[in-house]
Amino acid sequence: MVNVGVIGAGYWGPNLIRNFSQTGQSKVLWCADLSDERLEYVKNLYPEIKTTKNYMDLINDPEVNAIVIATPVSTHFELAKKALENNKHVLIEKPITSISENAEELIKLAETNKLVLMVDHTFEYTPAVNKIKEILDNNELGKIFTIDMVRVNLGLFQKDINVVWDLAPHDISILLFLIGKMPSSVKAEGMAYVLEDIEDDAQITLKFDGNVRVHMHVSWLDPLKIRKTTIVGNKKMLVYDDTEKTEKVRVYDKGVTLEKNSLPKDKYYGTWEEFNIVYKSGDSNAPELDDKEPLNIMCTHFVDCINKEEKPVSDGTSGLRVVKVIEAIQESLKNQGKEVFL
Repeated sequence: MVNVGVIGAGYWGPNLIRNFSQTGQSKVLWCADLSDERLEYVKNLYPEIKTTKNYMDLINDPEVNAIVIATPVSTHFELAKKALENNKHVLIEKPITSISENAEELIKLAETNKLVLMVDHTFEYTPAVNKIKEILDNNELGKIFTIDMVRVNLGLFQKDINVVWDLAPHDISILLFLIGKMPSSVKAEGMAYVLEDIEDDAQITLKFDGNVRVHMHVSWLDPLKIRKTTIVGNKKMLVYDDTEKTEKVRVYDKGVTLEKNSLPKDKYYGTWEEFNIVYKSGDSNAPELDDKEPLNIMCTHFVDCINKEEKPVSDGTSGLRVVKVIEAIQESLKNQGKEVFL
């Protein structure tokens, strides 16, 4: 049994508490938060959990094996470092840290103390994203041309981070998980329409080897909640809509090819062209997906990695890669869309 202490009882913390209480392999002993109201909320739901406003109560408890951090990103490094220094396994809400140097330090500390360091990139554990990876690995779409990713909604505005830090880690972690490599460069433009100096809308382009282009739009200023990814290959195309309740992934047997013209070239053929553009419009299908809650899969994976001394799918290095991409995006934002190479 892995005993867990959760730091942060805001929006995401209670979801983590619920899932760690349901794995059958873990037990939540503590919850820490600075708000009496949030601690009371947790206590009403889980009377057996001890609550405190001092996170060191969790870290100093010898019965606690793992610390789960669901606090603002600016606090991640300090909290995770304290936990790792006191031989606690650590799960951190995305992004792992606000700067890559801090993430590197946490990775080294976890390796030195032989501890599990994992980032809550929940989407990497969804049946939908894992099905897409299976489809890509099997080359069902063929050579990938473009990927378009949209993650927009109205709010929630943050005072300490911009929309890129808030929303882009989801799509960046999905993207790196699917493609399996880092982009060669990024370009980004954004605007701060509501809060001064905090971008609330951003357009991002990421270039990958093989002439693959990824276009990403993140925004707090859209009347609709949209979570859609379109992947265009030279064989087939795929659309992933996370707002769909049943058919989140659909594969389309559509595309465009060039076919050599069989007509002989003749000077009298005023409209003759060597190649014809041929449009393919076949059927579409929605692969069957498991309906297990992704957060439960992620929490169970964290516990399994502790028990089996294994490396998590979204380990510290995975978190570091996401932060490095975001740092490059931030640099491009500050330089009016300048291309930044990684």
